Amino acid sequence: MTSTTPPAEAKTQEYEFEQMNLQVGGRIQFITHRTIKPIQHFSTLIGWVKDEYMIVKVPFENNSPIAINDGDKLTIRVFSGVNVCSFAATVQRIFPRPLFYCHLSFPTSIQGTSLRAAMRVKVDIPAQVTSPAGTNSVFLVNLSVSGALIESSKKLPEEALVGLSFYLIAQPGNRQVRISPNATIRNINVVKPAAVDKAEVFTYGVQFIDLDPMHYTMLQNLTYEALIADRQKIV
Repeated sequence: MTSTTPPAEAKTQEYEFEQMNLQVGGRIQFITHRTIKPIQHFSTLIGWVKDEYMIVKVPFENNSPIAINDGDKLTIRVFSGVNVCSFAATVQRIFPRPLFYCHLSFPTSIQGTSLRAAMRVKVDIPAQVTSPAGTNSVFLVNLSVSGALIESSKKLPEEALVGLSFYLIAQPGNRQVRISPNATIRNINVVKPAAVDKAEVFTYGVQFIDLDPMHYTMLQNLTYEALIADRQKIV
């Protein structure tokens, strides 16, 4: 049984810049305050000069850069492993077409909260499960950095170790990236449908055992974006 209750968070605390574990090319949330209600965008970190400025891509919306001006006040949020950190920033200088990046003020006060390490995100992703008995088409119904919940209309071979294959969308460019870890089946359940004319559904909880570090980061970002943009997706 899943819950839409937001995951427990630790009390907000001060973080040092290094504790955010920022990575060049990493995704950040870029929140503008030009309207009554703050507007959330996603951007990419290009780099920084410590204690001077940060460099980020100007977010795009509907294939065009968003409207920002020098001096605009922003809130920047970043997800580092199991921490969500945020800080205030000011737009210092905008570099328009064809570069579309800007300099932001360097953070002076960073607030952060610690989150549950393996939060699961509701998804609906087609996948393939491979075992010595063959390959079966299934659906992933939730995902985390540590594992997944699989739904299958057919009973899968009772193998302890299986291969899993599915695709996630990577930014920038909406590229499809194939994720193909090995996984250990931890639990099996049969869901009885409410309607008598519907077939049983088999669910399998699996734990990843050799996830590529780049794919781990993609799953972290998936969790982060769900946490920020749509907490109802958090399991």
